[in-house]
Amino acid sequence: MLRRALPRRPEARRILVGTLLSAIGRGLTLPFLFIYLTDVRGLTDARAGLVIGWYGAVTLALSPLGGTLIDRFGARRVVLPCLLIEAAGTGALALVHSSASAFLVVTVIAIGSSAIWSGQNTILASLTDDGERQRVFGLNFALLNLGIGIGGMTSGAIVDTGRPVTFQTIYLLDAVSYLMPALILLTLPGVGRRISSAAAGDRPSGGGYLTVLRDRPFRRLVIFGLILTTCGYAQIEVGFTAYAVRVVEVSPRVVAWALAANTVMIVLAQLVVIRRLEGRSRTGALAAVGAVFAAAWLVLGAAGLVGTGNALVAALGVVACSAIFGFGETMLSPVMPALTNALATDELRGRYNAMSSMIFGISGVIGPVTAGPLIGAADGKVWVVAVVGGCLLASVVALSLRRLLAPAEDGRARDASVIPGPTPVSA
Repeated sequence: MLRRALPRRPEARRILVGTLLSAIGRGLTLPFLFIYLTDVRGLTDARAGLVIGWYGAVTLALSPLGGTLIDRFGARRVVLPCLLIEAAGTGALALVHSSASAFLVVTVIAIGSSAIWSGQNTILASLTDDGERQRVFGLNFALLNLGIGIGGMTSGAIVDTGRPVTFQTIYLLDAVSYLMPALILLTLPGVGRRISSAAAGDRPSGGGYLTVLRDRPFRRLVIFGLILTTCGYAQIEVGFTAYAVRVVEVSPRVVAWALAANTVMIVLAQLVVIRRLEGRSRTGALAAVGAVFAAAWLVLGAAGLVGTGNALVAALGVVACSAIFGFGETMLSPVMPALTNALATDELRGRYNAMSSMIFGISGVIGPVTAGPLIGAADGKVWVVAVVGGCLLASVVALSLRRLLAPAEDGRARDASVIPGPTPVSA
């Protein structure tokens, strides 16, 4: 299954190696930004939530510009400087000492990350064909989470809120990790050039984001993504961590092990899920993701009800939530980018991927800002109800998307090909 998931072109394989190396650094810091800002640097919960939300706001504001630059100049010229800016900003987190410095550093990080996601997806799409993209995007996500899990397990054994130097160390290591994909991209001079240059005569393509927004199926996909990520991914850094530590009352080490369980689930299940998804409805898979995410939050809510009454059961509930969430991710990771690029044209591929990444920017604003107050209400029960209901609503939106897609776009080309046509009449 691994050989089948690997892309045919060696350049794409090297890009995947860069994903793995940078993800290890990301895993060192992913679950601890909220805890670092509050318990180590002394920011209030509300102020830390605003800082993280500001990151999402800046990323959101700059993502459209990133997509335009990718289409006009090529992903290579955009991704390389963004990786360097991201490295500088992440390393500077080790020096944060106040709210003002936190806002400044997070702004730098947001500038760097605003075009990395869309640029790397555009590069992978340009190095693969329609038949292998879903598998390659799934493998890319598995490697991303493998790296995050390795980093999370490592930082879980290192960080100590009583020793700020341990947090400074992991942020410096994270900064170094962002240089790895940049170095790999430098060794591939032919990768990431402008896709539409030959066809468009080196002129900017017409339509731009207006053309993207007129694409009704893609608009529906964006609505689905906004609801799902606001109630799903956007809750990991703040909602999940804060609920686990404040309501369930587990230690940060348990949170790290929960993320490790998430990684184990993804690494073990991703290749199997990729194979099972072939020839099946993509919208059906997206609807299933919403249901799985809702189940994960319900398990976490149950752990909150147990609380300190049974510390072991509560900790297992936190870990189980993260593992179940990971299974949902194995379905979302190959389908969402593959469907985005199935709807995109070469001339506007950067903008389509930028719009897709903007989903995370918008949810990155809403999720952190609302998680703190919701968790503080009724011992977190309001937060649990909100995220569970949002994930189920996303499933409904995904099912409504199916009628707007052609069978090939929905991944059902195999099913469509076996439908018998009219029998020709002999002369």
